[in-house]
Amino acid sequence: MSAAAVLAFGIAHGADAAHTVTQQGRAFHPGEVTLDAGDALTIHNRDEFIHQIYVKSDSLNFDSDEQQPGQDVVLKFPAVGTFAVRCHIHPKMLLTVHVK
Repeated sequence: MSAAAVLAFGIAHGADAAHTVTQQGRAFHPGEVTLDAGDALTIHNRDEFIHQIYVKSDSLNFDSDEQQPGQDVVLKFPAVGTFAVRCHIHPKMLLTVHVK
């Protein structure tokens, strides 16, 4: 699924509030979450900066479009594992996602 399709899916269908992470102060809050395989995670940009989310792994490759302040990106985690979610624009940002 393309980044635009994932973003459109997330906007149309939403995601569980328990699976929401915010971006603020050039950081993810919280910085670590645990999900079940198949769950979606909403990443909400509360920063005054543009962000761009990406994940690179053997089981998941995702690269979002630029995420303007106030926008959400919804990312589905289909496989068990631990994933590093980062921002291309702010490379020190790290969100660790554990999928069980």
